Amino acid sequence: MSADPRFETAESLAGTVASGARSALEVTDAFLAQAERSAERLGTYLHRTPELAREMARRVDAKRARGERLGPLAGIPVAVKDVLVTRGIPTTCGSRILEGWKPPYDAHVVERIREADAVIPGKTNCDEFAMGSSNENSGYGPARNPWDLERVPGGSSGGSAATVAAREAPLALGTDTGGSVRQPAALCGVVGLKPTYGAVSRYGLVAFASSLDQVGVLATCARDTALLYNAICGRDERDMTSRAEAAPVSLDALERGLVDLRIGVPRDLLAEGLDPEIRALLERTAAEFERAGARIVDVDLPHAKYSIATYYLIAPAEASSNLARFDGVRFGPRFGGDGDLRSMYETTRGTGFGREVKRRILLGTYALSAGYYDAYYLRAQKVRTLIRSDFARALERSDALLLPTTPSPAFRLGEKIEDPLAMYLSDIFTLPASLAGVPAVSFPAGFASGGLPLGMQLVGRPFEEETILRAVRAHEHGCDAGRRAPAIAGGAAR
Repeated sequence: MSADPRFETAESLAGTVASGARSALEVTDAFLAQAERSAERLGTYLHRTPELAREMARRVDAKRARGERLGPLAGIPVAVKDVLVTRGIPTTCGSRILEGWKPPYDAHVVERIREADAVIPGKTNCDEFAMGSSNENSGYGPARNPWDLERVPGGSSGGSAATVAAREAPLALGTDTGGSVRQPAALCGVVGLKPTYGAVSRYGLVAFASSLDQVGVLATCARDTALLYNAICGRDERDMTSRAEAAPVSLDALERGLVDLRIGVPRDLLAEGLDPEIRALLERTAAEFERAGARIVDVDLPHAKYSIATYYLIAPAEASSNLARFDGVRFGPRFGGDGDLRSMYETTRGTGFGREVKRRILLGTYALSAGYYDAYYLRAQKVRTLIRSDFARALERSDALLLPTTPSPAFRLGEKIEDPLAMYLSDIFTLPASLAGVPAVSFPAGFASGGLPLGMQLVGRPFEEETILRAVRAHEHGCDAGRRAPAIAGGAAR
């Protein structure tokens, strides 16, 4: 048992709380103290809830004192991305249009972590309505990368990734529509899992693009990722897209190693624009997997190169419909108007929505408009089907696919904010798995020459989260990238 709880795994901490070796309050206070030191500089939280967290921790300690059985996340702080509704706690989605709104109910995943005896330290910063790749689109200021405060943490779950990397919380919930868990995980040096579409209920997730949105997990290692995933996965009758096939991951199975596992590398997707250090790291990671017993095979994803164009037709189209509900009538503040309803709508939406959200609403409305629906949205859906078929074929020849998570290390704040296309290209390697609806996980694989973390990505078959996490776990045995912590965390990692 480490002297500092912040550098233990969540799994270990839950064990010490259950055994009585540590109190839940002691564990919670260690992470709250770290957040007190670093959260303001990092911009990780939009709403911190230290008193609620301590109250939840005390309830866990009282439960143990009574001899009651504790949940698998007993006393573990789990930060929650601010697009997941939380009863009585502000949920703004990083937008001024929802400033001060306190939902009357919890999202399904929040219900589940409460049932698992987790502690909620606050709501994390994110790009507005989860639209962005840098966390610079937040209506309340950007989150920053714990490894370099002048660089982005990625987006849209930048606050969740940064808070785990900075040891402000051992676990966090994020959401992934086109890479919003995996991309910030890679840039912040943590593990980020996007489950199979339908494996985790979207009930209480404020919708951006309903056919793509998924709740995901951020942690420092594969076993902790599985621990939180197990707490939230499964069928929920309130979400018609959730699936009964979703099953918890066996932690014991993660230790089986890579013997007989086939890992495909889609080198046709590694086009120009990929940072040379990341390209070299991909080859080293493939070689490490091979030495550990896996068989490396080449696969093709011929239509994946169309993912950006496809995604930026489908996602904005769905966003234009989903965001129509935010009009100043039912949620959040109302911004003026000169007396008539239309004027009030225009003023509220014009003032409350940020630039990127407005851009995507306009793109989506155009793609769905009369005369353009077939040319744009319908065609994009057909290409999406081709991309899904590519993955099905590639995953017949292999058990998982290995590719980079991002084309470059974390970029500087402000570097791409005025160039939307350059920003969108940050998701070139994460979008294909999102469009296909298959599980994918980013894991720390090394560091760039400048000291910034680099991530690789494994993509698996539907509902085979166990396989890709098993491969990540095997990689962790030979690579210490995920065990290192940034200086702002204030100590050496485990």
